[in-house]
Amino acid sequence: MIIQNTLVDIAYLIGAVSFVWGLRLLGSPDTARKGNTYAAFGMGLGIIAVLLDARIIGDGNYLWIVGGMAVGSIIGWLAAKKIQMTAMPQMVSIFNGLGGACAAILSIVEIMTQDLDKGGLVISLFALLIGAIAFTGSMLAYLKLDGKIWDSQVTWPKHNIINQVLLLLTVAFFIYLVIAGHTTGLLIGFLVLSLFYGWSFVAPIGGADMPVVISLLNSFTGISAAAAGLIYGSNFMLVGGILVGASGTILTVLMCQAMNRSLFNVLIGGFSAAGGAAAADGDQVAKSTNAIDSAILLNYSSSVMFVPGYGLAVAQAQKALKELDDLLESNGVDVKYAIHPVAGRMPGHMNVLLAEADVPYPKLLDLDDANAALPSTDVVVIVGANDVVNPAANDDPSSSIYGMPVLNVWEAKHVIVMKRSMSPGYAGIQNQLFFHEKTKMFFGDAKDSIQKLTSEVKNL
Repeated sequence: MIIQNTLVDIAYLIGAVSFVWGLRLLGSPDTARKGNTYAAFGMGLGIIAVLLDARIIGDGNYLWIVGGMAVGSIIGWLAAKKIQMTAMPQMVSIFNGLGGACAAILSIVEIMTQDLDKGGLVISLFALLIGAIAFTGSMLAYLKLDGKIWDSQVTWPKHNIINQVLLLLTVAFFIYLVIAGHTTGLLIGFLVLSLFYGWSFVAPIGGADMPVVISLLNSFTGISAAAAGLIYGSNFMLVGGILVGASGTILTVLMCQAMNRSLFNVLIGGFSAAGGAAAADGDQVAKSTNAIDSAILLNYSSSVMFVPGYGLAVAQAQKALKELDDLLESNGVDVKYAIHPVAGRMPGHMNVLLAEADVPYPKLLDLDDANAALPSTDVVVIVGANDVVNPAANDDPSSSIYGMPVLNVWEAKHVIVMKRSMSPGYAGIQNQLFFHEKTKMFFGDAKDSIQKLTSEVKNL
């Protein structure tokens, strides 16, 4: 038994190191696939170690355990295989929410079946609280991202005040359970209140802030998993949970900095509550262009920069864009991509999308590098991006995105905006870039428009 426990502990250690190393490799698209593989190996090794750890499993029913693993693995595999890139944020939200639900269920079982001391009860209730919030919050984030629920359907008057009251009630209930003890009825009541608070917590947050919310809820799930690790005395769960919680928190802070907003402003629904930018003046007219004129402009330029956005993902146009990129490069045009930190619907959405089309990572410029290169760029082609290229962020104090760092695309010599219509972006405000003297609008589906451009460039 001593030898078995030693081997199990070594497996836990190797698994934890694999998590850390995998997370490090995820920091670059060049090594992200390898990092994901290392992390998956660590998780697989950890699962095997748990199954062999008599200190945790004991006389557990392996048939139920293996059966549950098999069903979960099949569902996860099929979901990952079938999911479209446009729906990747939704899948992340669901998987994240289920992780929180697991922590909450483990906590309930532990509280109901074990005679816990005060310290154990505090940890278990904390895991229950954070897990429940992560679950319902992530489910609502999924419904919002998927267009099944709109903000107006789940937001009430003075919703932020309601959330503050709910938070105080939840904390007070938590303290009461720790001091006075729990009954089945009180525990169920605390669970329901926690679930409801998680839903209400996300309700007033606007769609433009969903990437930040997903990242924050991901950190919540990590914290709940770490608490579950404390419950079961599992250092492996503790390390994994801390890594997820810490990385999610750091990413949340970085994204808030990228929008020049505080986390508090995001959580109270800053974009939803704030006024939008002023509408376009009646005498402002957007100039349009076509495939032939745009192809000539691109082909005879020295440098071109593409700015991808959610519209690129919706149209599944990343491979068509890579084909145009290759064609322009073969004609001597220097092609780069400007990636805004909050472009798309989740952190790194555009990076993953372009990696899927085999766009070399050195071509992807971050916000600062892209802005430094824009004044010397001949043509900027915006493919489905909107709020991240809105000049109102720099020069319109009345705009809800004022102060947010954006890509200064108007500093290039020419700007082509590929868009289906003149509709505003996810922040719900008009983009004055559409009426800029350097801008020409190329209306239509992004994939179809890019294919037309590619065809015209080939004919030149």
